[in-house]
Amino acid sequence: MSYEWFISLRYLRAKRKQTFISVISFISIAGVTLGVAALILVLAVMTGFTDGVRQQILGNVPHVLMQRFGEGIDNPQELIDAAKQTPHVLSATSFVSKEAMLLSQGNVSAVSVKGIGPDHKILSQALRTLDGQPVTEQFFSVEVDRPAIIVGIDTASSLGVSVGDSINVIPPLFTMTPFGMIPKMKPFQVVAIFEKQSSLVDSFYAYISLPVAQRFFDSEGIVSGIELEVDRYDRALQVADSLSDQFEFPTVVRPWQSIYGSFLSALKLEKLGLFIILGIIVLVAAFNIATTLIMVVMEKNRDIAILRAMGANARSIMKIFIMEGFIIGTLGTGLGTALGVFLANYADVAIKFLERTFEIRIFDQAVYGMEHFPSDIIVSDVIIVMTMAMSICLLATIYPAWRASRMDPTEALRYE
Repeated sequence: MSYEWFISLRYLRAKRKQTFISVISFISIAGVTLGVAALILVLAVMTGFTDGVRQQILGNVPHVLMQRFGEGIDNPQELIDAAKQTPHVLSATSFVSKEAMLLSQGNVSAVSVKGIGPDHKILSQALRTLDGQPVTEQFFSVEVDRPAIIVGIDTASSLGVSVGDSINVIPPLFTMTPFGMIPKMKPFQVVAIFEKQSSLVDSFYAYISLPVAQRFFDSEGIVSGIELEVDRYDRALQVADSLSDQFEFPTVVRPWQSIYGSFLSALKLEKLGLFIILGIIVLVAAFNIATTLIMVVMEKNRDIAILRAMGANARSIMKIFIMEGFIIGTLGTGLGTALGVFLANYADVAIKFLERTFEIRIFDQAVYGMEHFPSDIIVSDVIIVMTMAMSICLLATIYPAWRASRMDPTEALRYE
């Protein structure tokens, strides 16, 4: 161990008359610890919320959407074949969609009626059915009088219907009769009800089979668009760019980022804002470190003068106090990282414990549509926080260490 390290450690262990300096050192370590822990915890929670919202969005909408500007797609199989040959594409399915009114028991609800095929993701989700019968068989069975329809729990509650009831679907289409134009209307049977907690997407959708939708909406052989699923959500933009190069306007290819990316960008901006705000806590703790070192320099001016007289150069003196600040910063950053990672890992357990103990609601699962309190630790975020904290702590030591190295030993020892 070099003598600089030895002296730095000795200065951290204050004598009885220097207890105040020791208390300030402890406060500095505690400040860095709390700042780092708060940063890691908040970044983990914000990452968890962002991922949860993204999963909710991508669980209800396609990763890539192919449409034709101002009209339907009359050659869907050509686009589907091209999409399936594109790297990273898992599936490509066509659909027909049109706004409509649902009418039942005097109640009305506006939805987007979507005609889907057997590979659509809604059919693989947990659905409320009648007597536990398979949804697919009922959904695609040929029913001329009452075809099958699947609605969301919010729509079913608004209409006052359950599985097995009838719903009249009224699209924006009219039939010419001797008495004028009469809105087209057809009864459908509710075969299943889906529930997505706090979903702003599926609440406005009702699903019918694709062949029924094409006949009902007078679009035989034409689809509204093609939905693509990719192996990783972040590759949607790459797939969309590849397909855009193959199909020119009026074919429009949009990744999910262009539809809902602005909302996720707002969450990322909020995460950055919280990072900056909570980083001020570490900055305040760094000022405490600077204050501690300045007081140590004032207290140890005679010791510094003696070291200089014994042959220690200015660089060694400066190194002593930089090492002392480095020790304080390392302790605070290490303890804060451990505390932050611990709290982030057990955030959901802690929230539920507080809710049970004090009988309060801190995290409403129904509002956020998440089963657990979201918290996702990213190693890169932790490394960034540790690097930032250590950098601030080291920068805070430069001025006190520089003042100590500039001290004149003759002036310090003149009155001793």
